[in-house]
Amino acid sequence: MIAPDLPAFDITHPENVARALDEVQPCCVVHAAAYTDVAGAERERAACWRVNVAGTRHVAQAVAARGIFLVHISTDYVFDGTRGNYREDDTPGPPCNYYALTKLVAEEAVRMTPAHLIIRTSFRPREWPYATAFTDVFSSQDYVDIIAPEIALAIAHAGEMPFDTLHIATERKSVYALAARRKPDVRAASKHDVGVKLPNDISLDCTRWQQWKTAWEARS
Repeated sequence: MIAPDLPAFDITHPENVARALDEVQPCCVVHAAAYTDVAGAERERAACWRVNVAGTRHVAQAVAARGIFLVHISTDYVFDGTRGNYREDDTPGPPCNYYALTKLVAEEAVRMTPAHLIIRTSFRPREWPYATAFTDVFSSQDYVDIIAPEIALAIAHAGEMPFDTLHIATERKSVYALAARRKPDVRAASKHDVGVKLPNDISLDCTRWQQWKTAWEARS
């Protein structure tokens, strides 16, 4: 595996993407680069769009021209967050904030490539980084050491998947409940305390992934 960093693989510049792919000649590209500061996206819309949308388009166009399989890391934020337990074939949107909009548009750019897998997920650092956590936002996100091995397994078998969209996460819970697992003294907070619109419930139905994983384990 090769993991180029800036500036060698600056996705906001299509010539950099093309050059890197021609040098490495990979059979698969995992596109995980993103502008992920949800609140910051409201203030820096141009920067967010440049990375999440234009950057993804550059990657998608480059891999399509070279016949490379594309794995795109997306987010639960593509859903509106009004009911939760979203399945892969549920209609996404309308986006609840600007970050969500850019990630939804990015997915559509990826879908223009002949060979791709979109993985919707959500994860946090190994340790909860904040003093507070929301009690009124629900999701299926988990810590990176829990989610990353699952995503790695999916990437390793991406070409074998009988579908082009996959949800990888854990059980539905509040952000506060997740935070308290590794930071017992975390304080409760509300999404209404911040200056950006956040969803109520963007939990994901991960049945498709669990069924595939169970079948794979039975064959292994």
